[in-house]
Amino acid sequence: MRSPIVLLATALLALLLAACASNPVIRADYDRAADFSRYRSYGFLAPLGTDKPGYRSLLTERLSRATRAQLDARGYVYAASAPDLLVNFIARLDERIEVMPAAPYYGYGSYYRMWPGYGWGSDVYQYTEGTLNVDLIDARTRQVVWEGVSVGEVRSVPESTSQEAIDHVVGEMFARYPFRAGSAAVAQ
Repeated sequence: MRSPIVLLATALLALLLAACASNPVIRADYDRAADFSRYRSYGFLAPLGTDKPGYRSLLTERLSRATRAQLDARGYVYAASAPDLLVNFIARLDERIEVMPAAPYYGYGSYYRMWPGYGWGSDVYQYTEGTLNVDLIDARTRQVVWEGVSVGEVRSVPESTSQEAIDHVVGEMFARYPFRAGSAAVAQ
C-alpha cells in the first residue's frame, strides 16, 4: 500500500496539471544566425497556411490584422511586393485524451485507510488541443527566422477564433519577439 503522502502528492500533481491545461503555453524562438538588421518590411505568404483552397478564411483575416498591428508597432512596414519578411500562419485542432490515476479516498478516524472499491482506476479527460504557429520567413532565403507558437485547450472554437482572442494570443507571442525593424539588437 502506498503512503498517504505519496498519494496526496500524486493527486495534487494531477490537479496542477489539469489547471495548467486551460491556459495556452506560448513559446517563441529565432534563428541566431539571421541578420535581423536587414528586415524592415513584411508581407504575407501566398497562400497562407490558414487559407482555404481558393479563398481567405475569417481566421486568416483575423490573424493578419493582429500580426500587422504587432509588426507595425515594432516599426516594420507592410510591403505588398518584395518584402524582407514573409508571414505565415499554421493552425490545427487535435483531439487529446489524458489519463490520470484516480485519487484514493481515505476514511475518518485516528488512522487513515483506503475504502475498498473506491478511488481505484483512472480518470480520463478528453479535450481539443489547439496549436497556432506564426512564422516570420526571410523572403530571400525562404528560411524561418522567428516562430511563435501557442498550444492550449480549446473549449469553444468560436470564442477561440474571435478577433479579441486572436489579438491576445498573437500579442503574447510577439511579446517574445526581441527585435525592432532594422535592428539586430536583442531587446532586454
